[in-house]
Amino acid sequence: MNSDDSLLVLQWCDVSDEGCAALTSALRSNPSHLRHLDLYRNNLGDSGVKSLSAVLENPHCKLEILK
Repeated sequence: MNSDDSLLVLQWCDVSDEGCAALTSALRSNPSHLRHLDLYRNNLGDSGVKSLSAVLENPHCKLEILK
């Protein structure tokens, strides 16, 4: 994460649906100022994508870019 906490790059980190669920839980409990989340080349399945999309519906979520 960069110094202003607005970017989190997790490229090629083998993030699975389970990891995505943990990330989703963290984002729900602390919406923070994260604006850019990069999950390029991970192992997200349908359930991981669905849990992340649910976070985007939260009006407190600041996420603008999801890769």
